[in-house]
Amino acid sequence: MWCAVALAATGCSGVRDLTLPGGADVGEHPYQVKVLFAEVADLVPQAAVKVNDVPVGRVDAISLERDNHTVAVTVSLNRAVTLPANATGRLRQSSLLGEKFVDLAPPAGQAPRGTLTDGAVIGLDRTAKSTEVEQVLGALSLLLGGGGLEQAQSITEELNAAMSGNTGRIRSLLSDVHTLASTLDAQQGNITRALDSVARLSGTLAGQRDSIAGALDHLAPGMRVITEQRDQLVGMLQALDRLSAVAVDTVEKSRDDLVADLRAVEPTLRKLAEAGDALPRSLQLLFTYPLPDSVLDAVKGDYVNGQIKADLKLDELLGNITSSPHPVIPLPGTTPTPNPAGAVPPIAPPLPLPPVGGSQDGGLLGTLLGGLLGGS
Repeated sequence: MWCAVALAATGCSGVRDLTLPGGADVGEHPYQVKVLFAEVADLVPQAAVKVNDVPVGRVDAISLERDNHTVAVTVSLNRAVTLPANATGRLRQSSLLGEKFVDLAPPAGQAPRGTLTDGAVIGLDRTAKSTEVEQVLGALSLLLGGGGLEQAQSITEELNAAMSGNTGRIRSLLSDVHTLASTLDAQQGNITRALDSVARLSGTLAGQRDSIAGALDHLAPGMRVITEQRDQLVGMLQALDRLSAVAVDTVEKSRDDLVADLRAVEPTLRKLAEAGDALPRSLQLLFTYPLPDSVLDAVKGDYVNGQIKADLKLDELLGNITSSPHPVIPLPGTTPTPNPAGAVPPIAPPLPLPPVGGSQDGGLLGTLLGGLLGGS
């Protein structure tokens, strides 16, 4: 009687809180990890947690996340169990009709990273559920009892009817498919670069969305104007067509004359090319003949500036006079001085002086000489 009362008193805390015999030893200080699954079927608390089929922990709690689609399974593991931080979880079954348990393992095909610690979470991307016997039997029942065999027979008959007599074509089609797949595989890099380019183009277009929208909005009025002026545009194009026809006819009819003219001009052009730089230099002298163009800086209206360099050293003047073989021209009203040789040559008459002030015979040159001589 007392045993029944004690059992009734302890039953209030729930049978799930009782430790199952033969379970894993989690030690005095286990650490807890949360494993997320899309579904857990009939997994229950106190179920085993195994690593390489060795029990290392137990399931403490099973709860539903806030999104109402993800199941959180909280497990306790022995401190002596070391797993990488990127460990994976799978819901498995101990035997054909056995209990469910959580199987933890290092990641397959990836390098272990870090260490799984207390409070860690194994996300949905690293968990899975093994195929159950119930699912296999259900699919088999659907196939056998729901007409699945008849559908498979119909599909097989239709495939046989389609392939009979078309073996060569089907073989050729498969060969073409193989060639296409091989070509696509060889062009994988180019296809990837093309897709990357399309992605960059899409990003650029997305960044220019406002500009493109504005251009499209302003395009409608321009198209409306073009539509309204359609008749004028068509008339202009027709006129250009007629003009081109006339131009082509004119060029064809005058082709021989044009070729003859070009051949006649050819010797002249050749001589001009042979003249080289002589022609430009002659044109420089043409406008200043008979003086070079450098004299233009000295011409000031109706007179020309000149520059005279006179040597007035007295010793050189006396040396020139005494050593000269010509007689000294006497000043008016004086007696001529004999030369060092003692001979008195006849005195040459002085040159007549031209009229001062210019004349009709002398022109500009007479004016210049008259001014010089008159000034002397």
